[in-house]
Amino acid sequence: MDNASRLQAMLASDALRWRLLEMVHSLALPDCWIAAGFVRNAVWDHLHGRAPGAVATDIDVIWFDPQRCTPEEDQALEARLRKLDAPVTWSVKNQARMHIRNGDEPYLCATHAMRFWPETATAVAVRLGKDRSCEIAAPFGLDDLFGLVLRHTWRFAGEKNAIYQERLKAKNWLATWPLLELASEPSAAG
Repeated sequence: MDNASRLQAMLASDALRWRLLEMVHSLALPDCWIAAGFVRNAVWDHLHGRAPGAVATDIDVIWFDPQRCTPEEDQALEARLRKLDAPVTWSVKNQARMHIRNGDEPYLCATHAMRFWPETATAVAVRLGKDRSCEIAAPFGLDDLFGLVLRHTWRFAGEKNAIYQERLKAKNWLATWPLLELASEPSAAG
């Protein structure tokens, strides 16, 4: 079974994550995905022999619509999701404006924005397709995620490396998932 099929099977068997995917799907937003720790932590827990557990402290929902890219729009979407599931902390970000905060050129779509994220294993997103199947976006592939390799992306090799190093300390990934290996070389551009 390839890594994409493994990820799809993991999520399909995780009732909580699947329910959250359905909630986000119900918003009918353009180019919309649940990303980052929602996927990464599920895979790393699975590879460490842990049962599917609670989702990350916040669930990152990314979407792309240049016509609706205000923080207020994202906050309204977070409020709609909270009404559907209050205990979950939602973080909704329209990637059409995030390049400004990140000091990058404008992103072309949500998955293009993921190419500028700090780690290859974090730059993975999922969504429900029209046929209710699980679609995957992984601009750097899934090998690092399933290989338990923690690798910074090309964007965080130079001027943004301090941000990556701070994330390593703050997230405490190596202690939480002791089988992780820290890669010294960045990924190739996604």
